[in-house]
Amino acid sequence: MTAPHSRSRRAVAIPVGMIMASAFAFLPNIQATAADADLTAGASAVAADAPALSYVVNVFPGFGPSQYVKKAIAKAGGTIVTSYDRIGVVVVHSANPDFAKVIRKVPGVQSAGNTRNAPLPAQSTTDEGAPKVLSAAEIASATAGATATQDPLEPLQWDLPAIKADKAHEKTLGSRKVTVAVIDTGVDDTHPDIAPNFDRAASVNCVTGKPDTTDGAWRPTTGESPHGTHVAGEIAAAKNGIGVTGVAPGVKVSGIKVATTAGYFYTEAVVCGFVWAAEHGVDVTNNSYYTDPWYFNCKNDPDQKALVDAITRASQYAEHKGVVNVAAAGNESYDLAADEITDPVSPNDATPSDRVIDPSECYDIPTQLPGVVTVSSTGAKGIKSSFSNHGLGVIDIAAPGGDSTRLQTPAPPATSGLILGPLPGGTWGYMAGTSMATPHVAGVAALIKSTHPHASAALVKALLYAEADATPCTDPYDLDGDGKIDAVCEGGKNYNGFYGHGVADALDAVTK
Repeated sequence: MTAPHSRSRRAVAIPVGMIMASAFAFLPNIQATAADADLTAGASAVAADAPALSYVVNVFPGFGPSQYVKKAIAKAGGTIVTSYDRIGVVVVHSANPDFAKVIRKVPGVQSAGNTRNAPLPAQSTTDEGAPKVLSAAEIASATAGATATQDPLEPLQWDLPAIKADKAHEKTLGSRKVTVAVIDTGVDDTHPDIAPNFDRAASVNCVTGKPDTTDGAWRPTTGESPHGTHVAGEIAAAKNGIGVTGVAPGVKVSGIKVATTAGYFYTEAVVCGFVWAAEHGVDVTNNSYYTDPWYFNCKNDPDQKALVDAITRASQYAEHKGVVNVAAAGNESYDLAADEITDPVSPNDATPSDRVIDPSECYDIPTQLPGVVTVSSTGAKGIKSSFSNHGLGVIDIAAPGGDSTRLQTPAPPATSGLILGPLPGGTWGYMAGTSMATPHVAGVAALIKSTHPHASAALVKALLYAEADATPCTDPYDLDGDGKIDAVCEGGKNYNGFYGHGVADALDAVTK
């Protein structure tokens, strides 16, 4: 995020079954009558000037909403925007403030909830602070120091040798048959470092929850966040004698824009993004955000439960189609394996309040969902970044995401402890956060898929973990040397709460 925020993952079940899909059609008339009464009461309560909100209505997957559910949605004051029938997620707009409460009582509806509150500005990507644009002098200095085999700015990319990506590139740059989708704020495909590898067919704007394939709809507009463009470049900036080099500079990258102009990542957009990736040949998705407006979504709240249900269905559908979903762990220095965490920012599009949550029951989505690869961040010294969330059993793998140059100073010729990447408009700049760690892992996953083209999503993840460089706990963890322990790492060398299975290894990805 442009202000500190988070990421993580865990387990929820997706409902399945063709028999169940039609069972609601035979429920007793008395249930339908009661539901009809609620619908009538709810619809009559809609004020003429009430603002329309967006909702997800989750039904049995496979066939979409029944005619009865469709009529119930309309009667409750809802309009269907789109329906993802294979996973049973329906996107609805309604000005009825009781829409979700009413529709949850309808036979055939498994869960329903509003995806947003008031349209106030919010930013929930997982980067730290505004990007620092590279100056002309810095570009000239780096270019002068580049070797014949390096892109001009590669000497400033300490993060590539940190995961042995420079050595991997001597073997292969990755396969053009592999595509990584950046589900994010949009990607500037006109950038000279991104254009050579951009996959237009796998790109889309999903902001409304419904795919928009208008040419260029996936790009950030003027004033929107550069986040997605930076992430895309970290993954697959071409090795073309210009700018920087990506972790997997020979694979393709696509942009799936899911953030509103105000910076919100709403559920309907994220669902659209995962389904689009699943159905358009994407091999890996990069998810460096949390789904607004709730940092953590608690299953005991019916609205928040519906959001968890919807994105779980979508992410698991993508994985079933062979997609590896990679997500950032977040930047609050939280222990995501703790018994409780105070969430002070939710809902971030209304009036937030401090609430104490149990992270095993309240999920940061999509990161804390089953099957998602959760990534923590390391700095230039290979130690957990000062801001990175952690947690034994939550973090799967670690990768460079940068840190304060004061805390973790890189070896020369690099000068900044942050991560260098492309910015919209043909420039380059530094950013840091678990947002920047995640694309390193997505890039390594793409290299694994390039090396093992027939590997399933499960096998790619297994290789990702097995090939990671085991990293023991940093103990004591006192980055600034003030004598105060800043975080506690649990676990052994091969698997722990700071680094998971270890630091991603690009060289092993292309040689094993």
